[in-house]
Amino acid sequence: MAALEIDSVECVSSIDGNEDEEIVSHTKQHDLPHQYSSKPHGAVAVGLVPTSVHELLECPVCTNSMYPPIHQCHNGHTLCSTCKSRVHNRCPTCRQELGDIRCLALEKVAESLELPCKFFSLGCAEIFPYYSKLKHEAVCNFRPHNCPYAGSECSVTGDIPFLVAHLRDDHKVDMHTGSTFNHRYVKSNPREVENATWMLTVFNCFGQYFCLHFEAFQLGMAPVYMAFLRFMGDETEARNYSYSLEVGANGRKLIWEGTPRSIRCSHRKVRDSHDGLIIQRNMALFFSGDKKELKLRVTGRIWKEQQNPDTGVCIPNLSI
Repeated sequence: MAALEIDSVECVSSIDGNEDEEIVSHTKQHDLPHQYSSKPHGAVAVGLVPTSVHELLECPVCTNSMYPPIHQCHNGHTLCSTCKSRVHNRCPTCRQELGDIRCLALEKVAESLELPCKFFSLGCAEIFPYYSKLKHEAVCNFRPHNCPYAGSECSVTGDIPFLVAHLRDDHKVDMHTGSTFNHRYVKSNPREVENATWMLTVFNCFGQYFCLHFEAFQLGMAPVYMAFLRFMGDETEARNYSYSLEVGANGRKLIWEGTPRSIRCSHRKVRDSHDGLIIQRNMALFFSGDKKELKLRVTGRIWKEQQNPDTGVCIPNLSI
């Protein structure tokens, strides 16, 4: 994703009624390590299964757990089906031709095993049959989150507290406390619109963290500006919150209300689904009142939904 020039975007922010403060968005990429975690992403605790059996089920090439079909050579050495094609039908242990021999005995042994989720050290206490474990781990609520920063292809993963610190320290993202915001976005040449992230701001309210994205990109042949909110947690938790965004001037306004998407959904997926406040460039220039320099003021708030025990209807809770 292309980045805007560092000095081309400015944000003046007023949080929860405070005076406007100058905030310059930084889109410069920083040198980042490949992966982070504030807790160890421990491997499966093999204490519940004899180590020798666990090792038998480990592919000697990729070291991942093997699932049917498990292949073996004439000498009994095994490997997974994915790696079979990678080794050009030669056993990586004895170099003999593999052929198409299935290790049915080892597949039966695996079928009888129960193992803990590999994210047990992050809080998942579930235990699954061997063949169900992989499917669970793909959607486990305790699996690490991907970095939500959209200005670079960041491969960092971790839990929420770790990612908040990572966004602040490595991406230099602006951090704010409060459930309301009042941002003014400025661009010196509004007719130069590239696929670029303008700003990511992180808000801490209701004991949770939210990512406010604002960016310019091409929608078909038309350049547009878009703002949307993502929740730093899982989708089920995100549904407990709502948010509104408003932009306007000259007696006109656009208002968006919705539920924040989880950061489990990638930034691109949310953007491409148009799940947020979209402002066409002509409308943005109308709101700006300046054809040479784009100036947009976006205000909004976040609130927590509460379920009425009598009616079952969600009602807003505006307290922080």
